[in-house]
Amino acid sequence: MKKKIVVAGCGFGGLQFVNHLKKDQFDIIIMDKVNHHQFPPLFYQVAASQIEPSTVSFPIRKLFQKRRDVRIRLASVLSVNKEQSFINTTIGKFSFDYLVISTGSSTNYYGNSEIEDNAMGLKSTYQSINVRNEILHNFEKLLYTESKEGLYNIVIVGGGATGVELAGAFAEMTREILPKDYPNIDKEKVNVYLLEGGKNTLSNMSSFAQKYSQQQLQKMGVIVKTGTFVKEYDGNTITLNSGEIILSKNVIWSAGVVGNAIEGIPKDTVLLNGRIKVNRINRVDGFSNVYAIGDVAYMETDKYPKGHPQVANVAIGQGKNLARNIHKLESTNNVKDIDNKLKQYEYKNLGTMATIGRNKAVVDLPFIKFKGNFAWLVWMFLHLMLILSVRNKLVIFINWAWNYVTKNNSLRLIIKDSD
Repeated sequence: MKKKIVVAGCGFGGLQFVNHLKKDQFDIIIMDKVNHHQFPPLFYQVAASQIEPSTVSFPIRKLFQKRRDVRIRLASVLSVNKEQSFINTTIGKFSFDYLVISTGSSTNYYGNSEIEDNAMGLKSTYQSINVRNEILHNFEKLLYTESKEGLYNIVIVGGGATGVELAGAFAEMTREILPKDYPNIDKEKVNVYLLEGGKNTLSNMSSFAQKYSQQQLQKMGVIVKTGTFVKEYDGNTITLNSGEIILSKNVIWSAGVVGNAIEGIPKDTVLLNGRIKVNRINRVDGFSNVYAIGDVAYMETDKYPKGHPQVANVAIGQGKNLARNIHKLESTNNVKDIDNKLKQYEYKNLGTMATIGRNKAVVDLPFIKFKGNFAWLVWMFLHLMLILSVRNKLVIFINWAWNYVTKNNSLRLIIKDSD
């Protein structure tokens, strides 16, 4: 009888883990609360009306059409029972021989429920569409409402790669698209703010990248405020730690993430940021058959004593490595010495990159750092290669090429129920 593997979450890690399991060796169940794999690096382009939501979302069932050993269930995992090896989900209980937790991360509002209720997140395709809808709808409101000041200000909280890329995209939109679609709106009154709590934007990259990104954003008209924290936001007014007040109905929160741990994992195994402690083969501390990979996993190594960065390449690498180790576990009879035969995960950082806007990007590689037009082309090429389907690669490439030539796309659709 085949052993049963339950995979909670089909993000980068979960997808690669299943893809690297040999066919017909296990009975595999994928649990996910949405029916599609998502591509977070390009959510900001959906939010800024640059690409279609469908190009960064891939139906999970289509991905595994040729795998008869894979079953898919649309559900959220609620808890795990260690003693009896089963999980509780929103559709019932499922037993397992191996459980792989790849539930990823969600927006971290640092315990501020008021901000969580009023700001917009950017951690899913749905949230990306919501940001697009709200920004465009607020442009429409500028044409007829009397109280306009809060509609003029687009505020992005968090100066990491997502925040920088989103700020650049909205700066281009207000400069190039707004005058065409909304000639009656004074574009000079529209402000894009980027608020960062640290000393620099792109804090996880080199000083070269930090300086370049901030300079380019400011040249594009973005108001960059570093060393700045949001204390309160009630849906209309932002209060900063400096006491400054900004009126805005357009606040997008990208200031951090928290791991999506599940109940049943001991509290001393889950960090305050929601990440689950694992050993070097991604086994959850205190468990023999439960593993965690990707953003939700916290693994200390000599190179990364504070855990790995929560990026796609780590999740992909851990998923692949764990699949190979599961096969080794099943192919050996020497149970006592098995852990010594498993391959420990080691992250090799091939570099980081971020785009600021058209012809503006920065790339940090271990051996060289570069910026500008060539960096922008490298960024586009590598992200295009990570897109799953050939169709979506072509659609995104055509959209990018059309936007580059015309500086005017046709994707600015408000898709929601009328008020």
